[in-house]
Amino acid sequence: MAKRPDIPATLQASVVRVGQQRAYLNDAYAFLLRSQWRKLIAFCAGLYLCVNAAFASLYLGLGQCIDGARPGSFFDAFFFSVQTLATIGYGVMHPHGVCGHTLVGIEALVGLLGFALVTGIVFSKFARPSAGVIFSRTAIIAQHDGLPCLLFRVANERGSDIVEGSMRVSALMDASTSEGKRLRRFFDLKLDRNSMPVLLMSWLVIHRIDEHSPLYGKSAEDLERGDIRILASMTGMDGTFMQTVYAYHQYPASAVRFGAEFVDIIRPLPGGRFELDLTKFHETRDAHGTPDPS
Repeated sequence: MAKRPDIPATLQASVVRVGQQRAYLNDAYAFLLRSQWRKLIAFCAGLYLCVNAAFASLYLGLGQCIDGARPGSFFDAFFFSVQTLATIGYGVMHPHGVCGHTLVGIEALVGLLGFALVTGIVFSKFARPSAGVIFSRTAIIAQHDGLPCLLFRVANERGSDIVEGSMRVSALMDASTSEGKRLRRFFDLKLDRNSMPVLLMSWLVIHRIDEHSPLYGKSAEDLERGDIRILASMTGMDGTFMQTVYAYHQYPASAVRFGAEFVDIIRPLPGGRFELDLTKFHETRDAHGTPDPS
């Protein structure tokens, strides 16, 4: 099977915006909240080093304004800045003169504001709930209960309860207006079940492709040629945080497999329990049981 192209991790990554006006401060805050923890820590560490290096250069530019520091030593000026910014104050080095005390006061204010901003961002990331919902990498179009159906599955990887889960699925495809204009439109896909009281294990999402479906009569070639994409979004209430969480995923034509089925991932255990095997969550096989080589 041919290698499938990479799919953007988020829907925003698949859209290139031109001419968008931005509020840079708000964008920076939203960017840091969306960033991974390692990127946020690396950004804060880099900013911390740059700020201390900048103030160390200013201290050196004022001449001998730090008592206890070696003349012209950037190393001493840098770590004096570290002590000032973090309000450590070991007492070995201290400012000298009006200019030195003024610059220390400015740096102390910058440190207070900076730590307050970083603390707010870190707290927001900790307090911001994430769904922990995963979608199968592949969607399937195959016979199900005697009708061709679009199927994909969803699970809660975190293991906490998601109650009152709601699913909405749409197809993004070309359409023609009565004036003959071509445009991209969303077409809602009716689901057998669009809500789930509690998402504990796995949810097989099913759309029946009948004569009322936008996907009726579409082949794999039609999906590729028309660049038809399946977009799914889920919302629910996280039982741990008691806040609304959401997750979404898109399936381009290259991620839709015809005539396949998902590998079973749920099996009963003694005592009325069930095992959910997420290691096989994305696995598919054809109608004859042959695993998907991709």
